[in-house]
Amino acid sequence: MPGEEGESRVFRRAGISYLRIPANDPQQTAAFYESVFGWTVDTDRPDPSFEDGTGHVIGHFVTDLAVAGEAGVRPYIYVERIDDTLERVSARGGTTVLEPYPEGDLWVATFRDPAGNVLGVWQRGPRE
Repeated sequence: MPGEEGESRVFRRAGISYLRIPANDPQQTAAFYESVFGWTVDTDRPDPSFEDGTGHVIGHFVTDLAVAGEAGVRPYIYVERIDDTLERVSARGGTTVLEPYPEGDLWVATFRDPAGNVLGVWQRGPRE
């Protein structure tokens, strides 16, 4: 039964739990997400696997999908400090696409990872 002790947190009814992230160089892209967001990655395989910082989302970095760029579904990652995160994105080979902007009591931005995928980040509360 989902939610039992010791069972993975990805088993949540109707929850997004698995992503395949396109990458021409899966090892490099895995290292990017590990260093920017602290994701747990397993690079001892051709299609590195990952678990996000919450343990609710798992997946793989794969070469058999076209890089999404700005098209398609865009995941957004919650962060504590959006400016610090965008600095890490830049330092590790990504670029900011849309600078942080307010959305109610949130700050939202988008970035391009080293593979070319565009994702979003957001934080709650004031931007310090």
